[in-house]
Amino acid sequence: MRVALDTDDIDLQSLPRFQRASRYQRILLQLALLVFIVALAMGVVWWWLPASIWRPLLAGNSAALAVLCAGLQAAYWVARWRSHALDQALGSAVTPDATKTAPQDSVATVPTGPLKRWLRKCSTWRDRVAQAVRRHGSAEGWAALCMGVLTLAALLLVINTWDLRLPPVALDVTAMTAAACAVLLAFGLLVLERYCAGKPVVEFPEAAQLAPLARVAITVSLLTTGCVLLSNGSRQWPTQVAVLIGLLPMVVAMELLLRALLSTFAPRNPRLEPEMLADSILAGLWRWPLRPLQNLQDELKQRFGIDLRQSWAFAYIRRALLPVLSVIAMIAWLLSGIAEIPIDARGIYERFGKPVAVLGPGLHAGLPWPMARVRLLENGVVHELATASAVEDANEQTQANADIELATAEGPPPRSANRLWDASHVAEKSQVIASLATTNMATTNMATTGTATARQSFHVVNMDVRFMYRIGLSDAAALAATYNSTDVPTLIRSTANRILVSYFASRTLEGVLGETRIQLARDIGAQVQADLDALNSGVEILATVIEAIHPPAAAANAYHSVQAAQITAQAIIARERGNAAEQINLAHLRAGMARDKATGVARETLATAEAAQLSFAAERNAYRTAGKAFLLERYFGQLTQGLANAQLVIVDHRLRGASSTIDLRNFAAPVDAKRVEQ
Repeated sequence: MRVALDTDDIDLQSLPRFQRASRYQRILLQLALLVFIVALAMGVVWWWLPASIWRPLLAGNSAALAVLCAGLQAAYWVARWRSHALDQALGSAVTPDATKTAPQDSVATVPTGPLKRWLRKCSTWRDRVAQAVRRHGSAEGWAALCMGVLTLAALLLVINTWDLRLPPVALDVTAMTAAACAVLLAFGLLVLERYCAGKPVVEFPEAAQLAPLARVAITVSLLTTGCVLLSNGSRQWPTQVAVLIGLLPMVVAMELLLRALLSTFAPRNPRLEPEMLADSILAGLWRWPLRPLQNLQDELKQRFGIDLRQSWAFAYIRRALLPVLSVIAMIAWLLSGIAEIPIDARGIYERFGKPVAVLGPGLHAGLPWPMARVRLLENGVVHELATASAVEDANEQTQANADIELATAEGPPPRSANRLWDASHVAEKSQVIASLATTNMATTNMATTGTATARQSFHVVNMDVRFMYRIGLSDAAALAATYNSTDVPTLIRSTANRILVSYFASRTLEGVLGETRIQLARDIGAQVQADLDALNSGVEILATVIEAIHPPAAAANAYHSVQAAQITAQAIIARERGNAAEQINLAHLRAGMARDKATGVARETLATAEAAQLSFAAERNAYRTAGKAFLLERYFGQLTQGLANAQLVIVDHRLRGASSTIDLRNFAAPVDAKRVEQ
């Protein structure tokens, strides 16, 4: 029953909790400071440790100690209020803090050393803090504030170390030392728990609420010791258990934090005896044997006056609960032998771990668990698998879902529809393909030149290769897919990547780009199916689709430049080859014309020679026949021919009737060649 100083006419000296309040105030303050220092030290060590099993262990212990410190300080403020109320009832002029510090002040009037001077300063600051507390807030307000800060720190410690994939540690000297420290901590907390459990309620009412908080801290310390001793460097479950240990102080801290927040809305009376805020229901359930119904009945009787123990209905339910639950559990266990297989699935019936039959859709009855079970398997479901990794597939699926949600009929196309080379696609796989280069080699023994083909470079291209597959429809394929491989998509992806690497390593870029995609996909799918059949995987490749073959997105511009340079080089080579062919043909033409001209000239010369020979033969025959007459005639003929175009002046003294005259005048008009001036 709470005491009100203004209205209740009660002698506080007759109440044991007020008589011993000053002593418990001092003890609770010392315990709270000690627990806070230990929790703070663990928190500091936790901050500097790397990610390992030690972080959740230190965080769990530090959180449990922070929760215990919150309970101790809440009990301290209640004991402090009782001590101060008792001093006021006795008419004391000074507060309990001043009463305790008065002898220290009298001794410290004459400083005898630095230690006593430091103690006197601490006492002065404590008195100032106590006066500020009395001026600015009640005991419940300060208790709620401190409890909220401590429980919030405990929650942050546990949340920041929540990682079930932390690496384990080996059991060495450090681990043994940590286990020993945890045992010592658990022993000290056990002493505190027994101390609180042994105190009577009339003398120390808050002990009943502090004992469950101490049991929570003891449990965390003992579980910490077990995790450290069972960790050998290769086991992962001790680390996971160490992380899960933090749930226990976390739920208690959440309850206390909620109580601290709700207490700020409750009306406060500084003259009314405060309540213990750190009264955790969850921590109160942490006892052995566990009796949640009994605790519920006690709470109902204490708070509302309802005693469920006197009800015959609840007594009957309590007596019949165990048999009814046993029958229900037996029926549920027998019903575990009935399996329902959906229409799009199959079931593999295992009896004592051995596969017996492949069941179709419908209801099937068999032995209950664990003597038999049915493993579900898909039936004819077609899957699409890209050659990229599983994480990339998940990212692509997420992006595709986002595109489906955001794309509209009149809006821009989704990103999944972008097939340009300069766009990155997560489903594409990079492949190395050889390139063929043609080089000119000059022969040393011949003047001619030849060409030789040599593999001297390679190309990196991105390929979007997808496989449509399903589990075979036969029973043998279902058994093979279930028991011969643990991850069918990973098996298909690894097999396909190996086939793609070996397939494109023996081909050139020109051959890949020149070959049709249908034939290329057919060859790849056949090889992948052959390897999967050799592994007895039970997988059936339905189709192989090659969406795109192009260079990487980062090298798209450079690849375009390379392609343009190659096209330009090929055009230049073709043009030079045309020029060379033109020059060769022109040379052949000129040589033919020169040869034909020489042949014609030779023929004309030969004909002229033959004509001259015939003329000479005829003239020789005429000379033989006519003699000098022929020569004279020939002479006159040659003279007539030679003088046909000549300008002649004939002077002959034998001409009659005129004297010889030479006319030396120069006339502009040409002289007639046939005119003979006599």
